[in-house]
Amino acid sequence: MSNGDDADEEPAAEPVVSEAEALNDRLDEAAEELEAAETEADLDAVEAELDDVEEELDVAELPEPDEDEEDVEDPREELESRISDLRDDLEEQRGPYAEDVTDVLADARGTLTEAEWTETGADEAVAAVDAFLDEADEYVSFGTDAGSSPAEAASAVEQVESVVASTDLDPDEDADTIAGLLEISEALTDDLDAAETWEDLTVQEQLQAEGFYDVLESESLKDFPPEWSALKRYGREGEVEPMLYALEKLGDSDFFEEYVYDELVHMGKDAQAAFDEIHQRAQKRDKAPIRILGKMGDDRAADTLHEFIEGDGDPALQKVTLRALGELGSEESVQPVAQRLVAEDHEVRSMAARTLGLLGDTRAIEPLADVLEDDESDAVRASAAWALRQIGTERALDVASDYADDRAYLVQAEAEKAASV
Repeated sequence: MSNGDDADEEPAAEPVVSEAEALNDRLDEAAEELEAAETEADLDAVEAELDDVEEELDVAELPEPDEDEEDVEDPREELESRISDLRDDLEEQRGPYAEDVTDVLADARGTLTEAEWTETGADEAVAAVDAFLDEADEYVSFGTDAGSSPAEAASAVEQVESVVASTDLDPDEDADTIAGLLEISEALTDDLDAAETWEDLTVQEQLQAEGFYDVLESESLKDFPPEWSALKRYGREGEVEPMLYALEKLGDSDFFEEYVYDELVHMGKDAQAAFDEIHQRAQKRDKAPIRILGKMGDDRAADTLHEFIEGDGDPALQKVTLRALGELGSEESVQPVAQRLVAEDHEVRSMAARTLGLLGDTRAIEPLADVLEDDESDAVRASAAWALRQIGTERALDVASDYADDRAYLVQAEAEKAASV
C-alpha cells in the first residue's frame, strides 16, 4: 500500500525547450525540406523558413557564453553559422537559369571582341563558335553562322544570347535545356581561352609573326641580338612603323629603348610618322622623346613643351625642352621662352637666350638686350649676344655690337662678330 503522501505528489513537469533548441529544431526541418526539394517553389519555401528563423534569432534572448570558459560555443554564432550554410546549400540547388547562360555568353562575346588574336588564334576562335552553334541548335533556333572573323563570331554569339534571353525558359520545366545550354556555353569559353592570342607568344614570337625580322638576311638572324640588327636596318631605310612596334615590345629593355630613340633623333623630320607615339611618351616628361620632338620639327608639340618650362623645377628637363622648342621654331614659343630669361638656374637662362636666337623673332630683341645689360652671369650674357646675332636684324646687331669692349671675353667675341656682319 502507498501512504497518503503519494496522493499529494504532482506529475513530473515536461522539460523546458530553450529558444536555441527550438530554433535548431526548425533548422533541422528546413534542412530536411531542402534535401527533398524538387522545384523552385520548394526552394522558395525553404528560403522563407530560413528568413523567419533569422528574424526570430535577431530578437531571441540567448545565453552568453562565459568568457572564462574556453571551447564553449556561442549559441547565437552557432545558429547564424547553420543558417549561412543552409543558404549556401540552397543557392547551390537553385537553377540553372537562362540568365546563367546569357551571362556566360556575354563573357564569351567580350573575349571575342576584346582579345588580341593572332591569325591562328582568330581561326581557332571562329572554329570554337562554329562548334558551339552546331550544339546550340539542338536547344534553341537562331539561324546564324560563325562568319569568318572573331567580330562576326561575336555577333553570332550575341544572337544566340538574345534568343535565350527572350525565350521563356522555366528553371523547372526546361531544366534540361538550360543545363545543356549552360554546359556548351562554358565549353565555348574554355575553347576561347585556349585559342592563341598575342599575349600567349613570347616577344620574339610576336616580332616574328609581325615580320619584324624579314628585313634581315638569313645570316643576320644569327647576330646577337638580331633585334638590334633589324632596328639598324629599319633606321637606315627610314621605316618608322616597325621601329615603333619594336619599341612597344622591347620597351622593358633600356638598351633597346635608347637605341630606338637615338635612331629617331638621327632621322629628324623623316621620323614624323612617329609623332603621336613620341608625343605621348614626351608627356611623361621623358627627355629622350622631347629631344626627338625637337628634331621632328612638328610644332604641334609646342603647347605640351611650354608646360615643361614653367617654374624652376628640374633644370635638366628645362634645358632639353628649351632646345627642342628652338628646333621646332614656333612663333608661339617666344613669350614662354622669354619668361625663362629670369630663371634661377643660370644654365636655363642661357639656354632660353639661345632658344630665342633660334626662334629668330624680333620680339625677343628687347628682353635679350636687358639680359646683356643686367645678368650676373657672363655666360648667359654671351648667349644673349649670340641670340641677337642669330636674329640678325640691324637693331639686333647694333645692340650686340655695343658690347665689343665688354669686361667678359665671351661677350666681346660675340659682339665683334655682330659688328662684322
